[in-house]
Amino acid sequence: MSYKKYFYQTIREQFPADHRQLCEAIEAHYQAIFPDVAFARRSPNPIDKRLEFSAYFLATAQVLEQRGENFDTIRQICLDITHALVHPKNGFHAWLKRLPVKIIRSPLGKLLTRFMEKKTTKLGHPDGFRVNMITDPALTFGLGYGIDIMECGICKLFQKHDAWRYVSILCEVDKLTASLAGLEMVRSGTIAGGANKCDFRWKAIKS
Repeated sequence: MSYKKYFYQTIREQFPADHRQLCEAIEAHYQAIFPDVAFARRSPNPIDKRLEFSAYFLATAQVLEQRGENFDTIRQICLDITHALVHPKNGFHAWLKRLPVKIIRSPLGKLLTRFMEKKTTKLGHPDGFRVNMITDPALTFGLGYGIDIMECGICKLFQKHDAWRYVSILCEVDKLTASLAGLEMVRSGTIAGGANKCDFRWKAIKS
């Protein structure tokens, strides 16, 4: 998977002396976790596709924990990995990340939203995501697009592997991905933080 190279690069930078052993341990731990997310590849819910990356993130956090690293160190390393993954690699990549905002109000954008709504409001698998789409402009800062995650597959995975304390790190990345899309994320709570849902709303950033 292409995302793995960002894990390898960051581990190599942070632990030059034993990065090979760590990367091998992370891969082995991921393979042990993978059966719990294998369904994501064939799930009818497209949001479940996030779970393979999340499983690798989980494997990394737990291997580093076993190595004796503290939470703050693990958090920073995991954030460095995810930032490297989502940050645009060139001008065209940056343009692609901003494209959804440009089309969301168009007929094509509305068609895509309806398609996603049909796919995501039901569980594709008991361990996956269930999402409510919000399309009322009055409830979405005029954008016409927002989501409420009612069941979080990442939370389920991390809880199953006794790693709930690390879920919030992935939540931190959401603001970055929003900003790269030309949006400001507005969120009042997350399931990882104790809320009954993760509410995602976005405001377009004026250029």
